[in-house]
Amino acid sequence: MFKLSKVNIANTALIIIGFVFTIYFGYNNYQEKKQLQKDKAELFGKIEQLEQNIAKNNQIITQREREKAQDAMSIKQLQEQIKDALKNNQCANDFMPSNVSDWMRSGKN
Repeated sequence: MFKLSKVNIANTALIIIGFVFTIYFGYNNYQEKKQLQKDKAELFGKIEQLEQNIAKNNQIITQREREKAQDAMSIKQLQEQIKDALKNNQCANDFMPSNVSDWMRSGKN
């Protein structure tokens, strides 16, 4: 029949060990690849969320800048209206002593 020698047993053992290591490392590689794909999908989701947040923030900034510009125009128009209303007012054109104007600015009665 088939005679087992020490060399044949050693070779068979090496082949089996090599096969086991190949399976182990192949499975380990498969698991790592699967985990990396999961991590990649998670990171892409976070990047998408960050991009959406950036877009929202940019819209808010743009709107606030428009509002600020409109407020500045309104203030300028109101200042011009006050100036125009006071240009022919004799009282507004009279000199006021500094201590009186200081007293009025301080708001003390």
